Amino acid sequence: MSSNTLSAVLEKQIHRLCLNDFPCGYGSWRKTKENAKGAEREETDALLDLLSCPHSPWWHDESWSPQAPALRQLAVLTPEPLHTDFIHNYFTTLCIVDKGVSVIDAGLLKFSKLEELVLSANKISEIPPENLPSTLKILELRANWLSSLSSLTSHGLPHLHYLGLGSNILGSHEDVSHLTGRHWPQLVCLDLSDCEFQDQRALLNALSTLPCLRTLVLEGNPFTLASCYPGFTVDSLPQLSCLDASWISPEERHCFRDLTKMNGLIVHHASATVSVGRMRGIPDPLMSLDNAPDFPVVTYSYFITYDFLNHQTLVNMEFYSESKVVAAAMAHVTADDSFNAKLQASKNVDDTAHVSRHTTKKLTWSECMDFTDSQSHVVRDLGGLKRFLNRGLYLRIEEEKVLSWPAASEDVSVAKPTRTVKEKKGGKGKESPIKSASTKDKSKDKKKKSVAELVQDAPIRRVLGSAHVPLQSLVKRGQKVDVLCDFGVLYTESEVEATQTLEKDLRKKIKEDKKKENKESQQRGGSGTQKKNTAASKGKEKGSKDCEMDGHRYNSVSVQLEPVTVELSVELEKWQSVSEAHQLLFPH
Repeated sequence: MSSNTLSAVLEKQIHRLCLNDFPCGYGSWRKTKENAKGAEREETDALLDLLSCPHSPWWHDESWSPQAPALRQLAVLTPEPLHTDFIHNYFTTLCIVDKGVSVIDAGLLKFSKLEELVLSANKISEIPPENLPSTLKILELRANWLSSLSSLTSHGLPHLHYLGLGSNILGSHEDVSHLTGRHWPQLVCLDLSDCEFQDQRALLNALSTLPCLRTLVLEGNPFTLASCYPGFTVDSLPQLSCLDASWISPEERHCFRDLTKMNGLIVHHASATVSVGRMRGIPDPLMSLDNAPDFPVVTYSYFITYDFLNHQTLVNMEFYSESKVVAAAMAHVTADDSFNAKLQASKNVDDTAHVSRHTTKKLTWSECMDFTDSQSHVVRDLGGLKRFLNRGLYLRIEEEKVLSWPAASEDVSVAKPTRTVKEKKGGKGKESPIKSASTKDKSKDKKKKSVAELVQDAPIRRVLGSAHVPLQSLVKRGQKVDVLCDFGVLYTESEVEATQTLEKDLRKKIKEDKKKENKESQQRGGSGTQKKNTAASKGKEKGSKDCEMDGHRYNSVSVQLEPVTVELSVELEKWQSVSEAHQLLFPH
C-alpha cells in the first residue's frame, strides 16, 4: 500500500499510539492481585500519569484525533488487547493535516462511525465519495489540489453539515453547478474562501437553493473586491446568518434590501483609491552649495510614483517588479499567499494585466512635503486585481534636478552695458537726472530680464528609494490599508559626492603620512634602532588619531540624518447601503 494513501497514514498514526506496549496493554509491568510484589510492577494510576505527563518519554502528540488519548487510557484501564475493528469504530474525528496525502482510498471505510474528517494542506486532487463513510457530517478539504467538484458530487453525502473547500483551484461554471441543494440538502456551513469564483450572481443563484445554509465564507474570491459586495450577497441569501465570520445584523439586511432587484446597481468592477500624503526626512539638497557659482542655477523637485491596475493599457506585469524589493517582499508572503501562487502556476495563468503608472505633482524641497494626492483606479479584471493585491504596491521616491543657464545674447548685454557719447569722451558732460535715472532703470530691467530668461537643460531624474506596501489584507475582509512607508536613510546627490571626496582625501592623507614617515626614518638611519622605532610609533599614533577624527566627522553626517517616510493609504470602495450606491453611481 502506498504511503501517500489516507489509510496508510492513519494506520501509522494508530501504530504510534502503542496500544499493546508499555504503559498500555496487558503485560508484566501491570500490578495485579496475583503479582502485587515486585519493583517492576506499576499501579494503574502511575501508568495513566506516564501517558498524560508532557515530560514523559511515553507521551505522544495526539492532536490528530480527540479519541486518540481516550483510546490509550482505555488500553491502560482495560488490560485486554483491543481488537482492530473496535479501534477503527472508536474514532469519530480524524484530523490529518499536511501529511502528503494524495489518495483517499477505500481503507477509510473501516472507520464506520466517522463524523468529522479534516484533510487540510495535503495533495488531494479528487474526492471519491464512494470511499467516504456515509456517517460523515464535517469534511474539511482546505488547501488541497482540487480543480473540480464533479467527482465529489457523483455520490451524495446526505448527512454532511459542513464543507470546507477554501484555497483550491475552483471557480468554473461547472463548479458552481455542483453547489446546489440537490447535492447538499443538509449543508449548514460552506467555506469557499480564497478560490477563483468571479461570477457573483451565478454563484449566489446556486447557493440560494441550499435550504439549510446559514454560514458562508467567500472572502478571498475575486468578486469580493467589487463595490457591491457584500450587500448583494446579504440580499441574495435571506436565510444567511453569518458571512465571512461576521454576523449579519437586521440593520445591515435592511440597508441592502431589494438590491438584487436593481440590475443597474450590480457592478462587476472594483474601485480603489490610493492617497499619498506627507513626506518627511529628505535632506536639503542645497545645504552644501553655499559657495557655489551663480550659474548654473540648480533646482530640485520631488515626486512619488507607483503602478496600479486600470482597464486601459495592456502591459506585462513583469516590469512592475522591483528587483531587490520583490525579493525582500516575497520573504513576508504568508502561507496562504504562497499556496495561491502555486495554484496560479499550476493553471498556467497568463500574468498580464492593465497597468498604468501614476505620478504625483512635483514639489520643491521642504522638511515636510504634503502631496495631498488622491487617485481612484477602476479595475474590471477582478482576478488580476486579486493577484496584484497579493503582490503588493511598490512606492518610489524620485528626484528631478534641473540646471538653468542664462541666454547667450542676454549675457553680452549684461557684461557690456551701453554708454553715452559724453561718457566715451571722458565724462566731461553730465546727463540730466531724469535721463540718468531712466538709463539705470533700463539697465536694471535688462539685468532682471537676463536672470528671468534662463535656458534649462533636460531634467535629470533619479530614484531615491523604493518601498513595498503589502495589500493582502484587502483580498481578505479588509477595506483600507493605512501605512507610513519607511524608506530608511536617503542621501542627496551632494552628500554622496561629499562622502566620496572625504574618503578620497582620507586615503590620500594616509598615503602622504606614510611617505613622510619613511623619508624621516631614512634620514635618521644612523641614530639607532630604538629612536627609529619610537619615531615610527609616534607617527603611526598621530596618523591614526587624525584618521579617527576624520572618520568621526564622516560618521556624524549619517547620524544626523532621519529616515524618509511617506504617508500612504489604499481603500477599496464598498457600498454600505443601497442609497449610498445610488449616490455614487448616479450623482446629481
